[in-house]
Amino acid sequence: MMHGSVEDQRELVAPASSNPLVAGVERALAVCNRVIVVLASAALILACLILSYSVLTRSIFHSATYWQDEAAVFLLVGATFMTAAFVQSQRGHIGIEAFVGILSPTANRIRLILVDVASLAFCAFFSWKSWTLAHEAWVDGQVSNSMWSPPLAIPYVLMAAGMTLLCVQILLQIITSLGKAPRS
Repeated sequence: MMHGSVEDQRELVAPASSNPLVAGVERALAVCNRVIVVLASAALILACLILSYSVLTRSIFHSATYWQDEAAVFLLVGATFMTAAFVQSQRGHIGIEAFVGILSPTANRIRLILVDVASLAFCAFFSWKSWTLAHEAWVDGQVSNSMWSPPLAIPYVLMAAGMTLLCVQILLQIITSLGKAPRS
């Protein structure tokens, strides 16, 4: 389900802002999102290959691998958080559509802006805490408790960067929504 009406989805094709700065940031974020989606797709495939290798190694050679679970989790965490801004740019996050048909276009526009503001507040807090967690993991040299012991700063930075990009995307959507004339 998309967060917004079908008419809102058609508006996602072109930069929605007449402000050149906002339109430039939208285009830059769209390019960044496309690159991230390609990399995240490769990360998902790599995670599948790693886990398949692990299963084959355990079943055929009766040999345990100690690194594959964490490597796959790191790849999945990166793919999940880093693509959040792309999903938001498509308004693809879960939304409640029950009110769309009931509310007037003006009330629906206000609802969308309020939801975006609340989402931005939550994501900004999450992003801030993720950056502090990543900094703490980096400074303290925190590693996982496995034999492989990869640095925990890796998934924390991916999580923080993904949430930061999501905040930028939501902020752009709020600015664009506030700059549009309401439909009658």
